[in-house]
Amino acid sequence: MTGAGSGWHALLEGLLLFEHELMAFAAFWFCVGLLDELGIDLAWLWLRLTGKARTLRLPVGYGADPLSGHAAVMIPAYQEAPVIGATIAHMLAAWPQRELTIYVGCYRNDPATLAAASAAAGSDPRVRIVVHGLDGPTTKADCLNRLYRAVEVDEQRQQRRFTSVILHDAEDMVHPAALQAIDAALVLRDFVQLPVRPEPQPHSRWIAGHYSDEFAESHGKGMVVRAALGAPLPAAGVGCGFSRAALGRLAEHRAAEGEAGPFAPECLTEDYELGLILSQHGRGCAFLRMRDDAGDLVATRSYFPDTIESAVRQKTRWIHGIAFQGWDRLGWSGRAVELWMALRDRRGPLTALVLAAAYLLLLIDMLLLGLSAAGVAVPHALSAPLKAMLALAFAGFLWRAALRFAFTAREYGMAEGVRAVLRMPLANVIAIMAGRRAFVAYFRSLRTGQVVWDKTRHEAHPASAMLRGLRT
Repeated sequence: MTGAGSGWHALLEGLLLFEHELMAFAAFWFCVGLLDELGIDLAWLWLRLTGKARTLRLPVGYGADPLSGHAAVMIPAYQEAPVIGATIAHMLAAWPQRELTIYVGCYRNDPATLAAASAAAGSDPRVRIVVHGLDGPTTKADCLNRLYRAVEVDEQRQQRRFTSVILHDAEDMVHPAALQAIDAALVLRDFVQLPVRPEPQPHSRWIAGHYSDEFAESHGKGMVVRAALGAPLPAAGVGCGFSRAALGRLAEHRAAEGEAGPFAPECLTEDYELGLILSQHGRGCAFLRMRDDAGDLVATRSYFPDTIESAVRQKTRWIHGIAFQGWDRLGWSGRAVELWMALRDRRGPLTALVLAAAYLLLLIDMLLLGLSAAGVAVPHALSAPLKAMLALAFAGFLWRAALRFAFTAREYGMAEGVRAVLRMPLANVIAIMAGRRAFVAYFRSLRTGQVVWDKTRHEAHPASAMLRGLRT
């Protein structure tokens, strides 16, 4: 055999060996992930069969009654001029209760957002525009802490304390029954979370649409099981309410450690962390899944990122905050169910790595298939355990696709259910890109000691058309 032929043969053998090891790696972790998801699936099915996961149906007119307490809604807003006005106007119309005060946090170097928020608030005394003393963006948590200080000042001036604090983002569209539902639940709990419902965007069926698929399953199954198991619930940062007393205790604890306010400004997912902390102390937490008399889900609606770049940037922040910072800041619990949920929450980097390996394996297999057809390469024989793992992984994929279709179709219709299955590869690519960026961002933050509010820009609001109809 010539030197060139020997070199080619060695290269081919190396590629075959690499393909075999990559296949074993991907198949093993796919099976581990399948067992994890299957545990959630079986728990959800049991809850459904026993009637313990029934979605409540609210009576006609629910949501218009006065609140039992006084609610403060906090909305941090930086460079949100296109949407903040619609959010405020719709919230004021959807929630007519007088026991409501909306705090909107703006920055001194963002006059456009400040002007839009002020115009939407008009003369309604239920809206307070709070201007941050620093140039933005700082971090979302820092903005929330500034709003919290404004709440404290108002409480001192009015000699009346709020009973609840509710978080929303500048692009949210609230449900009319949400405020009263949160208010009622906080009588017994310290933290309450409503579902999030990403709204379909006709111009972005694939990128924005994959958020609909993920939240339909996560907030239709995962959070339901989590609550039933008594595990701590993460806050989504929107549609979540906290008892004022519990938030005050947390603020006092952080003040003793030299921090200002209940939100951690150094954390990229301060809402996630806050939900877990309050779930584990005091009166615990609740996930409220309800439908109104028309059958619509009582949830927070909004438009999610509609480009690859913005979706990757947003999910990078989630992975960085939940997986990497969560490990650093929250550690690990010795309680089995809490450990399980923490592993699920923090699997983002591993998921990205396994998916990247699987897609690389697909490319290599396409090349080897061509070489095999040409009689150049002979694939290595697969061992019985590897064959079993591959069969299990394939069956798991079919099961996951079926559930993804079912949950998306239940909420958005059959057409979106079909698209949900077709969107799975795109969702995987976004996860891979976000996982890589989160890894880089995390190690950059370790070097610099700084985190940045790498926020998502919003140009459209789901309530805009409704508000235009009200004005005409």
